[in-house]
Amino acid sequence: MRKLTRRSTVLLTLISLALGTTASVAGAEPDKKPLPKVAVIGTGGTISGVSKSRVSFQDYESGKLPVSKLVDDLKPEVDTVADVSTEQFGNKGSSGYSIADYRRLTAAVDKALKTNDGVVVTTGTDTMEEFAYWLDLTVRSDKPVVLTGSMRPWTVIGTDAPANLYNAIHLAASSKTTCYGTVLMLNDQIQAAREVRKTDALRMDTFTSGASGELGVVDQDNIRLNRAPARVQQCGRKSWQTPFDLDKIAEKGLPKVEIAYSYQDAGGEAVKAFADAGADGVVTAGTGAGGISPQMSAARKEAVKNGVLFAATTRTGSGAVYDTNTDGVIGAADLTPQKARLLLLLSLAATHDQNRIRGWFATLGTAEFTSPKS
Repeated sequence: MRKLTRRSTVLLTLISLALGTTASVAGAEPDKKPLPKVAVIGTGGTISGVSKSRVSFQDYESGKLPVSKLVDDLKPEVDTVADVSTEQFGNKGSSGYSIADYRRLTAAVDKALKTNDGVVVTTGTDTMEEFAYWLDLTVRSDKPVVLTGSMRPWTVIGTDAPANLYNAIHLAASSKTTCYGTVLMLNDQIQAAREVRKTDALRMDTFTSGASGELGVVDQDNIRLNRAPARVQQCGRKSWQTPFDLDKIAEKGLPKVEIAYSYQDAGGEAVKAFADAGADGVVTAGTGAGGISPQMSAARKEAVKNGVLFAATTRTGSGAVYDTNTDGVIGAADLTPQKARLLLLLSLAATHDQNRIRGWFATLGTAEFTSPKS
């Protein structure tokens, strides 16, 4: 009986080879599982920069290399973790993009997620945290969205660029951050879009998440997640999506929202100028727990009378400004001024109901884990 089985196996193998098929036979390798599909959308930044020499760590031109070239340089290794496609959205420094460009980027990411398992967006690091939080607030799909970039251009000795891009693709392909919203992957660290901020102009470990801490790390083949954004509690529910569906928000006439920085004896001229120029909202970066100077406070009161809505934040970089239900002023908790601006801008684009906006800042803007109901 054993001889017959062996002869049958050999015969099947010979027939398969003769017919050019991949029929499964005893002892043959099973068909490989298709690799996850990951789209890499390039917007430029240092990661696509070209240096004047191999040691020009700060002397370089950003946004020079196409994203397809970056991905090609990672082959064949990247082909073992994902089926990668590329799209060149733009190729310039992150500060060169407008809110209108952000709208288009959201549309590009959502479109890519319809046919891919995850998306990686490469950007410059200067305003990467704003790119990330915007996408976190507007992308409708719960599939992984990973932002990456680098502190050194692609062409210098010791660049962090290739490793960051490879790890970002690996992370997106793993699907481990499904329902996390948008995350950052640099320096082997995974950070949540809401908390992450750039803290150093030059160092490669520039991104941190303050007291909240990183989400996890990528250690070669190992992706380890130690915590998750509170948003994951809504995974699989309609409530996972934010109220900011850009398909339902008018493209023209987006609100104008500015940031006013407070300091010792700060004048009220900046707040008044913003209000006079037609600002719909202003974020104050206050001292300590959101304090502003007497002159700024007086200017804010006048602006509130004229319909300008304010969000109060701290310039300290950590800690919270709690809401006190003051008319026209919303406490933005521990959102940085630049992120509070984006949330206020999108909120004003969706509604002029102050109580509704206050509710979004208290829930969406200050997402917390809730205890399971007994």
